[in-house]
Amino acid sequence: MPPRVRQARRGTLGGALLLAAAVLLTGCGSGSEESTGGDTSPEGSGFIAGDGSIVVLDEAQRTPAPDLVGETLDGETFRLADHRGEVVVLNVWASWCAPCRAEAPVLAQVSDDLADQGVLFVGLDTRDSDASAGGFVERFGIPYPNVIDRDGRLQLLFSDSLPPQAIPSTVVVDRQGRVAGRILGRASESTLLALVEPLIAESAQAS
Repeated sequence: MPPRVRQARRGTLGGALLLAAAVLLTGCGSGSEESTGGDTSPEGSGFIAGDGSIVVLDEAQRTPAPDLVGETLDGETFRLADHRGEVVVLNVWASWCAPCRAEAPVLAQVSDDLADQGVLFVGLDTRDSDASAGGFVERFGIPYPNVIDRDGRLQLLFSDSLPPQAIPSTVVVDRQGRVAGRILGRASESTLLALVEPLIAESAQAS
């Protein structure tokens, strides 16, 4: 069954986001408690499955993305604000998440395909161990940076825009640094392109 695509409406957006933020807080709270033992993966505790639905925001509805800063699995510092001028595809994942494993090859391929069009993919590894996450990245040949989010706090930064309350989730940020869309659940090539290609076209028109 194809994913559901809906255009967010200004009148209902606020209430929907409040509800989504509450769901995210509940899910991450459970996962954080389970993962306080360091390298012990939660194996699905606090896991909320997505349905593959897509939200696309008109330019007038977009709000600035949060000031996300974190350490990557490679020991580098990633700052979302440093990538203004690029379309950023932020994928929330964990090594213990079966849908994340299923979508990983697609994400790796599409990130390569779109790299020369000013599109940057970034992973947000949540409630995971560094060792398990590193094995995941190596196994699937993930070419882009992956930010460590052991307790889900970075994930929560999007609560005021389009919260990625499922694992996996994918949030897309336009070249002006505004949250432009979201996929809840496993992303396919078609859903990724449905979000990203219009943003590339916007950027070309603006230039």
